[in-house]
Amino acid sequence: MPTTRASRKNSVIVQYAVPRRGVPGAAFLRRWAIGAVTLRIVGEREGRMLNRTFRRKNRATNVLTFESGDVVLCHPVIQREARAQGKSVAHHYAHLVVHGCLHLRGYDHEKKRDAERMEAREIRLLRRGGIGNPYSVE
Repeated sequence: MPTTRASRKNSVIVQYAVPRRGVPGAAFLRRWAIGAVTLRIVGEREGRMLNRTFRRKNRATNVLTFESGDVVLCHPVIQREARAQGKSVAHHYAHLVVHGCLHLRGYDHEKKRDAERMEAREIRLLRRGGIGNPYSVE
C-alpha cells in the first residue's frame, strides 16, 4: 500500500494514501486518537477493497478498525457524509477517529444498549474537544 506521507508522534502514526487536499492534518487527527494507533486515510478503491476483503461488503465505508491497531478512514466517503449531514469534514473525521479508537477498546454498536453506551462516550469525548453531538442534526 503506497503512502504519500506518514507522520508519527505520541504513538499515533498518520498515513495518507490520498492527496492531502481537504484532509485534516496529522496534528488534528492525532488529537482525537485514543491510545497507540495507525490512522490511514485512503481513497475509494482501497476502502472498497479492504471492506470487501475483511467484511465481505463490496463498497467503501467511512471507517474500518483492525485489532492490530489500524484505523482506516476513507476520505471520499467521509467527505460525502459530512456534506450530506451538514458537518465540517474536520469534525466528521474527529468523530470517526474517536469511533474507530473506541472499537479498539472493545466498544461495539451491534446491540442497542451497546450502541447507546458507545455513542454517549463519543459525545463526551468530542464535547471535551469543542465538537458538538455528531448524532444530532442542527
